[in-house]
Amino acid sequence: MPKAIVVEKTGSPSVMKWRDSEVGRPGKGEVTVRAKAIGVNFIDIYQRSGLYPMPLPFTPGGELCGEVEAVGTGVSGFKIGDRVATGTAGAGCYAEIRNIDADKLVKVPKEIPNDIAAAMMLQGMTVQFLIRQVYRVKKGDTILIHAAAGGVGTILCQWAAHLGATVIGTVGSPGKARLAKAHGCDYPIIYSRENFVDRVRKITKGEMLPVVYDSIGKATWPASLDCLQQRGLFVTFGNASGPIPPIDPLTLSSKGSLVMTRPTLFHFADTPERMRRMAGDVMKVIKSGAVKIEVNHKYSLREAARAHRDLAARKTTGSIILEP
Repeated sequence: MPKAIVVEKTGSPSVMKWRDSEVGRPGKGEVTVRAKAIGVNFIDIYQRSGLYPMPLPFTPGGELCGEVEAVGTGVSGFKIGDRVATGTAGAGCYAEIRNIDADKLVKVPKEIPNDIAAAMMLQGMTVQFLIRQVYRVKKGDTILIHAAAGGVGTILCQWAAHLGATVIGTVGSPGKARLAKAHGCDYPIIYSRENFVDRVRKITKGEMLPVVYDSIGKATWPASLDCLQQRGLFVTFGNASGPIPPIDPLTLSSKGSLVMTRPTLFHFADTPERMRRMAGDVMKVIKSGAVKIEVNHKYSLREAARAHRDLAARKTTGSIILEP
């Protein structure tokens, strides 16, 4: 019988259990997918820990690449044997086999291997909406990206550099600084050694920034606001160090009529058409070579707990893959 990771109660990584998982025939509008590679993301940790509540029990994971094994009624565009990927499944991907709504799938070009396809979807589409929709990064912009050596961070740095932006990034170690620089970050800042607000002020000659992208949360708050120009945009899209505390709107006013947003992928990829356009943008920059997806860590599926511990402890760089 196929296996899956199951969370029966929220908590530490140890709550993830290796269980039998019966998979029936795909329902209407579904296809059965055998996973080849499964992406690991911070949202999986938020769900497992209970920060983002989920109905229990559940299987974590919203991102995978696999092969279609069966097609349900009402499905067009997919057939048995197709390589497919999803980044918007929401949950359920930490499994050897699962049924997935066909509207959440895209076909994977032959040029893109399984591990890259699994890692590119959620993270790549997150970057797409951050720099092409929430704020359209353009040539001449100078921007700040926190966690610049992480999975989203390395993609963000490359894509922003490709668009002609000057990229400042914060990282946690000299090794991560080198990695970020190799992926388009012009000014990596080791936040434990330097005051990143002071560095931003020096780099920009006091002009500061139109936008800050922050997936760290509590540890970089409220200093991120001090990096912005008047009417600048603070984009908070993660809580790697814990959630940001409640904010008095007058804080945004006093710091320069700032704008703050907390966007999520599921509100941008909210229709199959929008999702596939976003995925198409991601595949385009990958196939052109402008963006390289760095899969630097691979674990077996049953080692999902170890992957979560390493990600939360910031021991990882680039993307993380589970292999069934």
